[in-house]
Amino acid sequence: MKSSNRQRVQQRNIIGRRVRQARFAQSPPCSQEDLAGRLAVHGIVMDRSAVARLELEQRYAMDFEVLALAKVLNVSVGWLYGE
Repeated sequence: MKSSNRQRVQQRNIIGRRVRQARFAQSPPCSQEDLAGRLAVHGIVMDRSAVARLELEQRYAMDFEVLALAKVLNVSVGWLYGE
């Protein structure tokens, strides 16, 4: 498989980089484990490994997860999508 095709297949979302950016912008910065815990409070089951895969764009993000991520990271859904 060509490199560009492999890269397209591996990329599962467009918000991963923004999630990481928002996580580090927290004061103090939020770890992946902390983010998983914050999401759990909102009923979203996503462990540290899933957060890592999301940030690496290797995991899909469901719409309800995107909404919760925006809420716990204090950013808008639009911002997560690059708007």
